[in-house]
Amino acid sequence: MIERHEVEAFLALAEELHFGRTAERLHVSTARVSQTIRKLERRVGVPLFLRTSRRVELTATGKQLREDLGPAWAGVCTALERAVEAGRGVSGTLQVTFVSAAAAQLLVGVTKLFRERVPDCEVHIREVQAGQLLPWLRSGEVDLALTTLPAGEPDMAAGPVLVREARMLAVPADHPFARRGTVSADDLARVRLVQLPDHGAEPPRRSGSATPTAPGPTAGTFQEALTLVGAGQGALPVGAHTRRYYARPDVSYVPIDDAPPLEWGLIWPADRCTARVRAFADAAVDLVDGHG
Repeated sequence: MIERHEVEAFLALAEELHFGRTAERLHVSTARVSQTIRKLERRVGVPLFLRTSRRVELTATGKQLREDLGPAWAGVCTALERAVEAGRGVSGTLQVTFVSAAAAQLLVGVTKLFRERVPDCEVHIREVQAGQLLPWLRSGEVDLALTTLPAGEPDMAAGPVLVREARMLAVPADHPFARRGTVSADDLARVRLVQLPDHGAEPPRRSGSATPTAPGPTAGTFQEALTLVGAGQGALPVGAHTRRYYARPDVSYVPIDDAPPLEWGLIWPADRCTARVRAFADAAVDLVDGHG
């Protein structure tokens, strides 16, 4: 039978594709990781990784093992966590993060209801900057986040949609778009868009006939992105709440009339759905539905 440390080493290396980072993640030596993988490969009978001096890659067998083993192992870990937590009740500490002022306001309400229901569990609320959200979740820095619901992140789980809001385009106050009542998704192809990692408010899809301009500058924070907009260096797709919480004399917000609404909810690592996370997600749904 495969042993726990072998599973953990294999899945970590399959994700990191780097022996040093895998060793740091597992708090063991690089040599220990290498020995564990070699032992596992001898048991399987074929190489699971291709190793060179510059890179590590999964073999076809390694890819298949990762696809088969990953969900099964996540299920085992979740089952054990649930059993432990059921025996001792929901306690400990929950690290929660948010990405905007509007999300912070909602998060305060959810936290209050959660603490009323689960008084033995502490909640620490932290703000996350652009580009940090997914790394923080994946590393365990935080347990869950209130943010726009992302797409294409198979290692992340999401709760129900809590809030929907219209999409808007932030433009310089003296931009021609600022004098219009609305803009369309195709209009976004006519302006440079400020880049903001993990922002969530991705540009709405344009028609095939719309050829986008070159991307604009990259910002490290949301406030920096709006400052770049105000300085005339680009535009930024945002949610409608931005007009209320981030009013600026140098920025105008124009509705995008043909864009689908922006959806907000809680997300967390799919393999770390603990009783604390589930209880917090339930509190969020009940608060929004008026059952709190």
